[in-house]
Amino acid sequence: MTLDPALVSDLVARALAEDAGSGDVTTQATVPGGARAAATITLKAPGVLFGLVVAEEVFRQAGDGVQAERLAAEGTWLEPGTPVLRVTGPAAAILLGERTALNFLQRLSGVATLTARYVRAIEGTGAAILDTRKTTPTLRALEKAAVVAGGGRSHRFGLFDMVLIKENHIAAAGGVGPAVRAARARFADLVVEVECQTAAEVGEALEAGAPRILLDNMTADEMRAIVADVAGRAELEASGNIDLATVRAAAETGVDFISVGALTHSAPALDLSLILERLP
Repeated sequence: MTLDPALVSDLVARALAEDAGSGDVTTQATVPGGARAAATITLKAPGVLFGLVVAEEVFRQAGDGVQAERLAAEGTWLEPGTPVLRVTGPAAAILLGERTALNFLQRLSGVATLTARYVRAIEGTGAAILDTRKTTPTLRALEKAAVVAGGGRSHRFGLFDMVLIKENHIAAAGGVGPAVRAARARFADLVVEVECQTAAEVGEALEAGAPRILLDNMTADEMRAIVADVAGRAELEASGNIDLATVRAAAETGVDFISVGALTHSAPALDLSLILERLP
């Protein structure tokens, strides 16, 4: 999943401005002018690395003359102690960008790592792990790219690129069937998915021609029965109350997709560190 360079540049500029404010007073007080340094960012916990392009942009914007060299590949499982990025240049610029670069890397690598754990948990079942819109405001593109780096798949990006009819839409439309028929008539070129909480609602969705059905907060037994009844007439997505302990059971019911909000709203940061050494 390719990130828009303009978006990355804008996010980094705002993040640096937030952190630096009127200037890095600690560095101004302690680092001699003209001092040069090298620094290495190293993984301190096992996981999947993602976000190097963002970290590189941080150091590019932090000051002239900073050069970055990638030392590890993104999207693969790495072990603690793995060096991932080396930067050289003015010491003040490296220190200015240090925390912002680490914040982006730790957040995005955390999302990629949690996704990889879910993907591993359902390996061999045929189901795919999806993200949701439960993302950090303004960071959605980065976090969804991190999900893909971890082996997951991206669900709809926003409210504009897919019809997802949920319980409040159903209530306003007067039922599952009317909601699905109205959506298919209005947006024939978009994927239409409808949330169902019971087998009866699944039947209404099928009758209305829904190509994709979200099974909301159902037990594994309920989902297994619906998979058998639907028999390929629509794609099925499981969602709600699914975690690493239960995701395999959900996948083994035969659903096509499992969406997990925790990938982006609850992923713990992956621990990385930056160690600087002053150059002669």
